[in-house]
Amino acid sequence: MNWLEALLLGILQGLTEFLPVSSSGHLTIAQELLNLNTTAADNLQFIVVVHAATVLSTIVILWKEISFLFKGTFCTKVWNDEKSYVLKIIISMIPVFIVGVFFKDQVEALFGQGILLVGCCLLVTALLLTFAYYAKPRQKENISYRDAFIIGLSQAVAVLPGLSRSGTTIATGLLLGNKKEKVAQFSFLMVLVPILGETLLDVIKMIKEPVVTMGVGVFPLVIGFLGAFAAGCFACKFMINLVKRGKLIYFAIYCAIIGIISIVYAVV
Repeated sequence: MNWLEALLLGILQGLTEFLPVSSSGHLTIAQELLNLNTTAADNLQFIVVVHAATVLSTIVILWKEISFLFKGTFCTKVWNDEKSYVLKIIISMIPVFIVGVFFKDQVEALFGQGILLVGCCLLVTALLLTFAYYAKPRQKENISYRDAFIIGLSQAVAVLPGLSRSGTTIATGLLLGNKKEKVAQFSFLMVLVPILGETLLDVIKMIKEPVVTMGVGVFPLVIGFLGAFAAGCFACKFMINLVKRGKLIYFAIYCAIIGIISIVYAVV
């Protein structure tokens, strides 16, 4: 992988991790169309780097909220709203934890199915975003424990390539009647621990299988990290503001177009 490929993939990962268009799906499409020699899906080392950049960008943009939750959870002994919120995040992580522990190999096998599956899942993403845009449920003041678990279920399903994690979780939260700004923030906070866990597992695997890590040089890794971090910071802040304004329909249209093009390309 050269530095330009690393920069392209890093920016693509950073942007699509937060925008509701599926990072895994777009990386698969990039691999197919550009015929890149090394992609984030193929190189464990690069995956660890861009995931670390994604986590760091989330922490930077949501630092105020994260520090507030940390202080409220660990600096007081009484039960409060912050501890309740953290418990909801933990509950939301249960489904994706089960998938990661018991079905990791099956999920990874899906990433070798090409862009036909990606195209179909992008159409599902478009459908979810459209439903969320036109649905007019009552606006709840706070995300409930039940809603947190259901949103967590949607995150577990969104491990499929082409099914956007942020798009699926945000759309699910909106369809359940939660306020736009609250569900957007919850969606980005709930993914921090799973991404950190996945990165840790990849690091362990990388240590056990060092031969896998020889494909990418230090300079491309640094460029990929910086590209993913900068793009992630922009996308995270942009997406939160966009959800507040209720403009998800544009991403639904985009996912539908890319999904149809991907299916046609795969079939033809």
